[in-house]
Amino acid sequence: MSLDLAVQYGTRRPFAPAVPSLRRWAQAALEGTRCAVSLGIRVVGAAEGRTLNRRWRGKDYATNVLSFGAEAAGLPGPAPLGDLVICAPVVAREAREQGKTLPAHWAHMVVHGVLHLRGHDHERAREAREMEALEVEILGRLGFGDPYRSAAA
Repeated sequence: MSLDLAVQYGTRRPFAPAVPSLRRWAQAALEGTRCAVSLGIRVVGAAEGRTLNRRWRGKDYATNVLSFGAEAAGLPGPAPLGDLVICAPVVAREAREQGKTLPAHWAHMVVHGVLHLRGHDHERAREAREMEALEVEILGRLGFGDPYRSAAA
């Protein structure tokens, strides 16, 4: 599997991982993909995250990760998977609240977003269990703990 990754930083505050880390986490979530794919990741601040969430989901707050799927146009080159928008301040706040390291929570957001782009969802209980199990497995291979287990546990 080959990954054509484009990363844009609308902000790097309070923390945003470097491209090699984002690539490694995305590739882990793409394991088993047989064709070359292209993926965009944009790291945003709270204002941009809120604007995008309001526009595309009708929710007036910044969220951790938004995924925007792409449709393959049948053109040569990597198949477009889609784009992720990750809100750095929200990820930092959640990591702090959940007692996680920033890299661990960022890895989770990238893996979670890529799995959405691959067609996974968590709207129903069974889907959520399946998606969460995949996330735990992928993050474990990357050396991170279970993101759904309390840090206090």
